Amino acid sequence: MPDTMTVRWQPDRMPAQPGWPMPTLMQALRRGFAGRCPACGQTRMFTGWLRVKSACPACTAPLGAVRADDAPPYFTIFIVGHFVIGVAVALDLLVSLSVAAELAIFLPLTAILSLALLRPIKGATVGLMLRLRMDAMP
Repeated sequence: MPDTMTVRWQPDRMPAQPGWPMPTLMQALRRGFAGRCPACGQTRMFTGWLRVKSACPACTAPLGAVRADDAPPYFTIFIVGHFVIGVAVALDLLVSLSVAAELAIFLPLTAILSLALLRPIKGATVGLMLRLRMDAMP
């Protein structure tokens, strides 16, 4: 006699909880922007200028497993570009400067803003990705 009872597969509906504290989205972004661990906020996230620690020594969050890669430079270019172009257009409408004067103003401004924002934006991106569980889990 054939088995006529159908068995439906039921997926595990409860997502696995991480082994580290899970902050709110704004906490993770704020902590990452400040260069702290997005999960606990107790330790520094970076070991070098842009190198992220492999794991947080306080809460064991896998910071190194989060692959931010190209997103922080794109976000930085987007923010700095909009700011610098807006200031350049506004200055051009108010004052007539020579090309050399504009280069002397806006090239250093662009470089300084890009270097100043790259690390905080990378930290915020790592915080966002860790909060959204985008770490490279085995």
